Amino acid sequence: MGKFLFWAIVIVSALLFARLLVRQQNKGKGAGQLPPATGTKAKQAPEAMVRCEHCGIHLPRSEAALVDGRIGCSAEHARLSRKP
Repeated sequence: MGKFLFWAIVIVSALLFARLLVRQQNKGKGAGQLPPATGTKAKQAPEAMVRCEHCGIHLPRSEAALVDGRIGCSAEHARLSRKP
């Protein structure tokens, strides 16, 4: 029973040590990770969504094309929405 307990402790210790090593290596990289949710950046207000008048897809207003007062997901769709 003593040998089993000894080996169980050794294996668990090795796994914890390996986990700590991986965590330390990933901490240095950090470039591909998302920023923390509670960062110091101010929260941005949500952007208004608009609907393409040709295909009906919804997209942020900043990405929409506006041609002659018509909204489209691209300039071509904004032009096509004018046609009856």
